[in-house]
Amino acid sequence: MGMSITQKIISEHIGDEVKAGDLVMAPIDLAFGNDVTAPIAIHKLAEFGISPKDTSKIALIPDHFAPNKDIASAVQCQTVRMFANKYNIEKYWDVGETGIEHALLPEQGIITPGQIIIGADSHTCTHGALGAFASGVGSTDLAFAIATGKAWFKVPETIRFIYTGKLPKYSGGKDIILYTIGKIGVSGALYKTMEFTGDTIRALGMDDRLTICNMAVEAGAKNGIIEPDEVTENYLKGRTDKKYKIYKSDDDSASETIRIDATRIEPQVAFPHLPENSRAVSQIHKTIKIDQAFIGSCTNGRMSDLRIAADILKGRHIAKGVRLIIIPATKQIYREALKEGLFDIFLDAGAVVSTPTCGPCLGGYMGILAPGETAISTSNRNFVGRMGSPKSFVYLANPAVTAASAVAGFIIDPKKL
Repeated sequence: MGMSITQKIISEHIGDEVKAGDLVMAPIDLAFGNDVTAPIAIHKLAEFGISPKDTSKIALIPDHFAPNKDIASAVQCQTVRMFANKYNIEKYWDVGETGIEHALLPEQGIITPGQIIIGADSHTCTHGALGAFASGVGSTDLAFAIATGKAWFKVPETIRFIYTGKLPKYSGGKDIILYTIGKIGVSGALYKTMEFTGDTIRALGMDDRLTICNMAVEAGAKNGIIEPDEVTENYLKGRTDKKYKIYKSDDDSASETIRIDATRIEPQVAFPHLPENSRAVSQIHKTIKIDQAFIGSCTNGRMSDLRIAADILKGRHIAKGVRLIIIPATKQIYREALKEGLFDIFLDAGAVVSTPTCGPCLGGYMGILAPGETAISTSNRNFVGRMGSPKSFVYLANPAVTAASAVAGFIIDPKKL
């Protein structure tokens, strides 16, 4: 049996050929944490009197509760800040510089093909869109990686998803992954690599690719990955001068192959309380009124997402009784959206625009739901209590559906506006 991209990356790093199921200790290229997960690792290192092995391979991004929402979150961010200052960690971004980690790191050219990336956040799998092996870990694993420069893995087998055909209007990366999770379920790729390929994927820009890999973990995957191509290399131009190596999977490296006709992937909506509860927005025949709409997060807070939302919202106003929260994922995206005049469109439509933060996605702040409230969100999870009260309801969708629903006051197909 041949080797997948993931297996080739791991083999190159440890200097020995691996196969699915092997337990390995591999050197990592980057270990990162945020203001929720990094303090636990920092305290553990302090407990044992251990210093970082290589600060150039550490990134710290306070993005969940920054700017601080209360004293507890201020202490968390202070812990990260003091650690970064103590060890002169260059890849540290404070308020005014920072962005959502899974948008900021690719934007800054820190992620390149062929790397091994671990992050103390489950959506670290996002970075596989650039052809890296990227996977989320716990805070103690982050502490170990900071101390040793290594992490352990069980080498995953690969499910190859081949998408063909042109996506329908208003469909994008979010719909591809919601549709796929709807087919295989939230455990359908448990501890496996989800490798996304086919002419549909090759036609996508980097924003959509990042969105797809971001939600691989919602199917239980160890990582999501896309073979680097011209789109990848064009994205990296001007962002990095690091040398990188591109790996390609052998034709016979997948344990399973799933073929999907992308022409059938209409805009999707995932119903509460699991991402696998997805269905085409055109097939929703009952009226689902919403109290809040959220456009942002590490899944859909990038520039193309904001442009799509602005296209829907231009010349329109959100429905009475609906709150629309829009959060650009990074400072650079924030500045670009402002320069393009998107903020004027958002504000004229009745939305509020926030500084970059994960905030509402994890029920942290900037958009907590009360009991009985319903939200439509471009984020990645709609578990019970994910965005606030355990008695609230969260529907997942792409930016076009979310913006259109904010205008209508209920979940709607953008084509009906």
